[in-house]
Amino acid sequence: MSHSLLVTLHLFAAILFVGTVFFEVLILEGIRKPLGREAMRNVELAIGRRARRIMPFAMIVLFGAGLGMAWQFRESLAHPFASSFATLLWIKIILAFSVLGHFITAMTLSGTGKLKSRHFQLIHISVFCHVVLIVFLAKAMFYLTW
Repeated sequence: MSHSLLVTLHLFAAILFVGTVFFEVLILEGIRKPLGREAMRNVELAIGRRARRIMPFAMIVLFGAGLGMAWQFRESLAHPFASSFATLLWIKIILAFSVLGHFITAMTLSGTGKLKSRHFQLIHISVFCHVVLIVFLAKAMFYLTW
């Protein structure tokens, strides 16, 4: 698959995933207190149901395209400390797999009915921090050198 197509697929899936995370952290967390515990719990359950339908596909595209792009940089990745690009790409990949772990945890807890509001908050804040770093690294790895 061409690099341009992989980048485009990766970008659209990232927009969907990162946009959702930003919405949940920056918008939903701001309405938690005014809505109250019960209403917020209903919102979280509804979002969880919708996310279980959409996000697995976004994650498959995101990781599939990401792995395809990483394969094209396999020579750089084989030597993680040989260049700033390789080091930053490795950090980005590690963060991405951490996000995947968070996502799987949230989906599993949500699917079994064990996702509590506190879990929802903590997972989203952690994923938010991860994706902010990933977005920064996506650009930084092409511009930062040492």
